[in-house]
Amino acid sequence: MKEFFRLLQTYIPPYKKYLYLNFLYHFLSAVFGVFSMISMIPVLRILFGLEEKVYGYVSLRGSMDNLTTFSDALKHNVYCYITEIGAVNGLILIGIFLLLMVLLKVGFSYLGSYSIITLRTSVIRDIRDKIYKKTVSLPIGFFSEEKKGDIMARITGDVTEVEVSIMSSLDMFFKNPPIIIVSLVTMFIMSWQLTIFVLVLFPVTGALIGRIGRSLKKSSMKGQNKMGELLSTIEETLGGLRIIKGFNAEQKVYQRFQRENDDYRKIMSRLLRRRYLAHPLSEFLGTTIIIIVMWFGGFLILNQSSSLEPEQFIVYLAVFYSIINPIKAFSQEYYSIQKGLASMERINRILHVENNIKDKPDALSISTFNDSIEYRNVYFKYQTDYVLQDINITLKKGKTIALVGHSGSGKSTLVDMLPRFYDVERGQVLIDGKDIRDYKVSDLRSLMGIVNQDPILFNDTFFNNITFGVDSATEEEVIAAARVANAHEFIDNTEQGYYSMVGDRGGKLSGGQRQRISIARAVLKNPPILILDEATSALDTESEKLVQDALTHLMENRTSIVIAHRLSTILHADEIFVMNGGAVVERGTHEELLAMNGEYTKFYNMQFLNS
Repeated sequence: MKEFFRLLQTYIPPYKKYLYLNFLYHFLSAVFGVFSMISMIPVLRILFGLEEKVYGYVSLRGSMDNLTTFSDALKHNVYCYITEIGAVNGLILIGIFLLLMVLLKVGFSYLGSYSIITLRTSVIRDIRDKIYKKTVSLPIGFFSEEKKGDIMARITGDVTEVEVSIMSSLDMFFKNPPIIIVSLVTMFIMSWQLTIFVLVLFPVTGALIGRIGRSLKKSSMKGQNKMGELLSTIEETLGGLRIIKGFNAEQKVYQRFQRENDDYRKIMSRLLRRRYLAHPLSEFLGTTIIIIVMWFGGFLILNQSSSLEPEQFIVYLAVFYSIINPIKAFSQEYYSIQKGLASMERINRILHVENNIKDKPDALSISTFNDSIEYRNVYFKYQTDYVLQDINITLKKGKTIALVGHSGSGKSTLVDMLPRFYDVERGQVLIDGKDIRDYKVSDLRSLMGIVNQDPILFNDTFFNNITFGVDSATEEEVIAAARVANAHEFIDNTEQGYYSMVGDRGGKLSGGQRQRISIARAVLKNPPILILDEATSALDTESEKLVQDALTHLMENRTSIVIAHRLSTILHADEIFVMNGGAVVERGTHEELLAMNGEYTKFYNMQFLNS
């Protein structure tokens, strides 16, 4: 249970006043609950004909120093009053008192549950906020090694499991202790010998429950992991429906999903079998303990080894039974907590991931780009083999460089170094003569505009997609950016213009339209440094012309790094770098590279002479 208390210590402190209120209300509920049961003693004496005629009240003030003396004096006065008003009227009066006690008991119980609602919902909100914030802040390299579906499962299913299994248990954990404490104190007052005997029985029960709970946590962890795999399969299926249908692979992906779904069923069946064992096991153990207590209590009374009277023993059993349900609830909630802790452990795998792309304590601010970008002796590897080796490139402000080469030659990785999507293994990337790791990450990225090969749009309006990441943009500025990107005309022709929805990932638009929206986004940001990652390679000729025209406008008076498969888009670059195997093998202008008759010339001939 250390993990459970560590979880409470992490998330509960801002809302601890609600715990105090919860405990107070449940304590008062327990007190009035015990009073309601004790009030049954006079009723039982009257019904069993054990009531004695008692006359003459005694003072309670002199008996306050001793609890037993005070209890005896109070009992004497109650029976004296019943003698005066008669047994039937006494029953009515005791019934009214009992009704009042029960009303106070259930009223305070409701207030206790009511006070925990804010804590429960707030803690779950904080966990969701924390995991989402951490997920967004993690470096891109983390997501290349993790399944997206599994991450989604942790943010959704695991957080929900924590809410259901752990947060729902909080009320029980702060409701049951007051009931148990008040009941045990009452039981000690009534018969200390019998209560000590009862306390000896509980550890045996707890040991059995704990053993089952530990096995439940292991099964729950397997179940949550399998659910992550299921969500990954669904995410891959939805993202690849065109290929699945095009290759008639519906049955193949269905069979894969069916296997994983059945594996999940088997894991959950084992888990639920153990979980459903909680109630019958606790019911059986509770009944066993009551029978043993009845035997031992009867033994004490029959042998006159206790001052407990028969009607008091009946009330004692009622008080004892009132703690059986809370203890049973503890056992059931313990199973739930073990299941929830398995989910919390999966959540913590994300929360505890170290983010190696972060600001130094003395990180510098940067708001302008003044001189140059330099890659100096840069090496980088994802795992074991270097994908970039001894890269040396200098880009002056206002100039354009292009990177060309086969797929896998390291072009995109090289560009990803600049906004610190990855950090170099060896060497440096410098802006204006300073290592970019010395700058604040947010300031560094604010200098750059990125247009990818696959334009990333959100299921929102044209306006919000263009203004994404730009605060306080006016409609006039958005329209101006769209005109530069050759996007205004098709946006204006939609039903609601700039406030029309683009669909999931821009699904309502063509490839060229999506790309022009992403260019408009970069235009509006107006960055001094522009990164174009194969921005036209996936477009048809007509769309390419429109997009290339928009890119030409975008690149005016900016420092640009262009990755291109189509050499026609970079013929006028100030310098072209040819990459192969993670290294720069050729560099120069278009004319200089053709004169070398090397790798670049092969690319050029394949694209222009064979077209």
